Parts: sequence; structure tokens; C-alpha cells
Amino acid sequence: MSTRTDVMIRTYGPGQVPPLLDLIADIWADAHPELVDNPGAATAGLSVPALHRQINGHLAYPGFTLVAAYAGGTAVGFGYAFPCSATYWFGPALIDQVPEGARTERLMGLCELAVRPPWQSQGVGSMLHTALLKTINPRWSSLLALPSNNRGKGLYARLGYEYAGPYRNEPSGPEFDLLLLRVDGQAHR
Repeated sequence: MSTRTDVMIRTYGPGQVPPLLDLIADIWADAHPELVDNPGAATAGLSVPALHRQINGHLAYPGFTLVAAYAGGTAVGFGYAFPCSATYWFGPALIDQVPEGARTERLMGLCELAVRPPWQSQGVGSMLHTALLKTINPRWSSLLALPSNNRGKGLYARLGYEYAGPYRNEPSGPEFDLLLLRVDGQAHR
């Protein structure tokens, strides 16, 4: 993996995000072509309209942060996260199964991290992740990944995330892999 030196990361707070929603959705759709126009994915809540609803719902969380990567003035990737409680993030089924620190120390819920295919495997996802860690300054970070998302899971493994168990947002929803990262205080400084 090479690292792009011509990429700039910008950080946005909740009030700056609504005008960016269509751009963010376009990046998400480029990064997830297998989900676009897939009725099964849409039914499972993995669609552009669902992404809009998800982001709009998360904007109210204190500490909400969105980061976007730009190359040559063009947006090539984004990620967003916010500090959250372990009860909210893990839910009652998993809260007792995660390490104590993930339940009691500052937790970041990483909701989305997407990079357009031409810029994947060039360090852009890592740069976005680092920017979120710097801004939110968590002790733990957690995210949900589709078991079939091998590219994403490869990035998350390189970043140090480990599998913590299966997770469903709702009983009939898709099963995700819950991934956890204990953040080394020096890793993102």
C-alpha cells in the first residue's frame, strides 16, 4: 500500500454536514457498488436513502465529526464518527462480552469510512481514520463491518481492529462483524 501525498483531509462539524450529504452519498455509492441497486441491501437498510437517514440521525450526537479526503480538489473519501456510550453502541446483547475498558472508557462509534475505488489501497482510509481519532480522542473505537466486506476488513485489520462478535441492529436485520480497537494514545498524535 502506498500513501498519497496529494490528499488533504478536512474536518466538519454537524452544522457543516447537510450541504455535503449528496457528495457523501456519491462517495459511499462508489465505494459500495455491490449495494447500489441491490433490493436485498436496500431492504436491510444499506442504501443511499438509508445513509442519509443515518447521518441525519447522528448529527445530533455531541462530538459528531465528519472528515473528508480531497485529491486535486475532488472529494475521494469520507468517514464519520462520534463519542458514544457503550450501552448505545453495543446494545444489551453484547455489552457484557466486550472488554471492560470498551464499556467504561471513552468510546468512538465509527459509523462510516468510504473511499472511492481509484484511491483505495493508497492510505486514504488510514488518513481519514487518523483524523477522526485525533479529533474525537477516544480510548476505544468500534465499528460494524459486513462479513462480506473483505477490502474494508483488510483495512480495519491493518488499523488494529479485532473481531468482537456478531451484531444485528435489529432482529431481522443483517448480521455485521463488530470490530473493536483499543487506541494507543500515541498512535494518532
